[in-house]
Amino acid sequence: MAGAFILGCEGPDLSPREAAFFRDADPWGFILFARNVDTPDRLRALTRALRDAVGRDAPVLIDQEGGRVQRMGPPFWTRWPRPLTQMCRARDPERAMFLRARLIAGELRDVGIDVNCTPTADIACDVTHPFLLSRLYGDSVETVAARARANAEGCRAGGVLPVLKHIPGHGRGNVDSHLGLPRVDASLEELRASDFEVFRRLADLPLGMSAHVVYSALDDAAGTVSPAVIAEVRGWIGFDGLMMTDDISMGALGGDVATRAARALAAGCDVVLHCNGEWDDMQALAEACPAMTKAAAARAARALALRARPEALDTAAAHAELDALTA
Repeated sequence: MAGAFILGCEGPDLSPREAAFFRDADPWGFILFARNVDTPDRLRALTRALRDAVGRDAPVLIDQEGGRVQRMGPPFWTRWPRPLTQMCRARDPERAMFLRARLIAGELRDVGIDVNCTPTADIACDVTHPFLLSRLYGDSVETVAARARANAEGCRAGGVLPVLKHIPGHGRGNVDSHLGLPRVDASLEELRASDFEVFRRLADLPLGMSAHVVYSALDDAAGTVSPAVIAEVRGWIGFDGLMMTDDISMGALGGDVATRAARALAAGCDVVLHCNGEWDDMQALAEACPAMTKAAAARAARALALRARPEALDTAAAHAELDALTA
């Protein structure tokens, strides 16, 4: 059974040392960043090499939201506008979001990437930190849930699995969780009526990502490492997909990588996401993380069974329609 973690790699080519390590460590999947992206042919070779290293059709993830978070761009791939900006000017936001996600998925599948870490279903509000705000889709339960659903459907139509994030809601966080730990002091009743409700409406999606956020109504620990928060996600929200952590190396969490990973798995996350590709950290993580539990492996199998061939698409016509909707 695969290890309960997802790893990155150092550059645009897989080194022999990394390939040997991945073969022995057997991570469930891999994640790519801008440091791994060069030409389309080189990126295809990298995704093949990653899968060859573990001897199976492992999922390969990327964060290709558009706007401030996109790892692939010109001259080979589209430069996408900020989601919030594009949705605010769209005449039909759900259709625009579907087309946007479908076109992005097409670019990803072409180079062997089959999981996109999107939709970002956090609700924008007056305290949302700038690191997140432009990445969001709207400021109400109804708009965010509808647009996130359209995004997920666009991903799936393009043969790419979506990752719902950041469960159970990062929008009220006024700290950049890459650097510090956000704290949300809203009541549980208020959270269930707003932030958590969006994720409840999207709970059928196959993959999800935790939030490095304290919800004081539930716990004083960050959601990623809080059994109480994960119980809320599995219980009231009803999410039964594979739950991965947000990047375990982010500044929101304390302790070394191994300690963070152990706490996240003990809290109820299924797999630990590690993004920076740093050799010592990856070795420590692989030693700290066991194989996936039976429950996690079952969730993973259900998710990967949804991978399918992309539906036919006239790319030029889809771009033209999206441009017309958001002109």
